[in-house]
Order: sequence, then C-alpha cells, then structure tokens
Amino acid sequence: MLKQIGVSFRVIPSEADETNTTGLQPAEYVKQCALAKAKAVAAQGNQDDIVIGADTVVALAEVMFGKPTGAVDAVQMLQKLSGRTHSVWSGLAVLAPQRSFVTAVETKVTLAELSAQQIERYVASGEPLDKAGAYAIQGLGAVFVKRIDGCYYNVVGLPLQVLSCQLNELGVLLP
Repeated sequence: MLKQIGVSFRVIPSEADETNTTGLQPAEYVKQCALAKAKAVAAQGNQDDIVIGADTVVALAEVMFGKPTGAVDAVQMLQKLSGRTHSVWSGLAVLAPQRSFVTAVETKVTLAELSAQQIERYVASGEPLDKAGAYAIQGLGAVFVKRIDGCYYNVVGLPLQVLSCQLNELGVLLP
C-alpha cells in the first residue's frame, strides 16, 4: 500500500508485545500496539528515519478479534461476524524526529449472512488464518462484505488517507 501512494520504505518486523493485559478498548489497544511496534523499530534504526507502526483488530460489541489461532478459531470468528456489522480499528503510529502522531481509525463493515459451507470453504483456502477477524476484504473475503462505512484501506490494515496527511505534515509530499 505504501508503494501505491509513492512512499519508499523498508520493512522491519517488530517484536513488540501485542498482549492486551490491561483490558483496553479497541481504539486505545490498537494505538498502544502501533506505538510499541514503531518504538521497537525506531530503536534499531537511524534517528532521522520516519517510522510507521500499525496494528488492526476487528471488534464486535466489546469483543476484539485479532488473528485466529487456527482453523477452528477462524470458523468461530466468521460465525460470530456473519450477518452483523462490526468495527475494524487500525492504530497508526508515525514517529519522526520533528513530530509524531498516534491515531486510531474506525471503519464499520457489515458481512452478509454466511452459510456453514461458505465459512468452511473460505477457511480451507487458508486466507483468513493470518487476518484480523478471519477475513481479507482485499482477497477472497471480499465476497462476504455487504457494506463498508469508512476507509477501505483501514480494513486492509493501513488507513492511507490519514497516513498521507500525517506524512505531508512531516514534509513527505504525496499527491
């Protein structure tokens, strides 16, 4: 997605802990995770770098869904989300020498009613096993999405419009 908007970058995986031990609400949780990831990477690099950290969860009422632990967990998540509207929260941390931003962005997504067969076939594809909420709007899971209210790219995992505004404020001029 960064390439799509003309940003040159390096990917540096973060080893930051993503455990929600304090029972934070989704917006605060994703901000905390994104900031922890960005700080962990910033500690390894050049002090002049701009570091972007992001984290995404799906929330239905007060329950957060991260990446499923396996196929059974993915099936259970999709059964709970079937026919319902949920929130996708992405936390975004942009750390720069002159200024930093930590933001949470929410997008509402409504999934169609899913049959047991649809869920089983989708989980068998393997696609949902590394996606928050057990579906990928940018992949096969797109056929389950009935409605979206908010930023599509936020659901993919990186709210590009918000990020581009923050990068522009830091002097990284994008279209």
